[in-house]
Amino acid sequence: MSEPENELTPCELGTREYWENTYQLEMRNFSDHGDVGEVWFGEDSEMRIISWLSRNEEIPSDAPIIDLGCGNGMMLIELAREGYTNLTGVDYSQKAVDLAKAVVKAQDIECIKLESCDILSDEFPSKQYIVVHDKGTYDAISLCPDNASAKRKKYMVNVSKILAPEGVFIITSCNWTAEELLDHFSEDFKMACVIPAPAFKFGGKTGSLVSSVVFKKKTDVS
Repeated sequence: MSEPENELTPCELGTREYWENTYQLEMRNFSDHGDVGEVWFGEDSEMRIISWLSRNEEIPSDAPIIDLGCGNGMMLIELAREGYTNLTGVDYSQKAVDLAKAVVKAQDIECIKLESCDILSDEFPSKQYIVVHDKGTYDAISLCPDNASAKRKKYMVNVSKILAPEGVFIITSCNWTAEELLDHFSEDFKMACVIPAPAFKFGGKTGSLVSSVVFKKKTDVS
């Protein structure tokens, strides 16, 4: 993994306390009003990823899929609605997992397994997945006030451990460009493709608000 030339400015979005407080409030809103809370990066971002997966014939509907930092579980719910049947969501915020379980139960979906688990832990489960998905978790790690660089390295080690040799790692970021993500992960991964996002033009330059990149393991990485 290459060291980023520019570190992100640490902020509260990189702390467990922030997400525990956020999901505690969203759990209250769900209980009172049925509001599932914010869909991170918006529903359009989710649907672009799901559309890409559904067009990929190498990923069957029963392929094991894990969502790292599952939040309210809506990504997994949308995948279940598209016919995927082997779904796991993990989040280091127990409040997020509690909310996701409540939302999944309300949707009467039985193919989603949810666990409170820290992707940075040495005890992170070693089961392998055909699809490892991350929408915002790497961003949050990058914003951590406590040694974000070391945490990113640990994240990569664990993602590599759980990604099957024939699998794909899909990451969406609003803080890093596709080129930066490729640079960060180039040691163990190779880019398969970029999932296009709506572009905007400002000051004569064209860019996107989010970057979604699909990686595969390098063949010489065990």
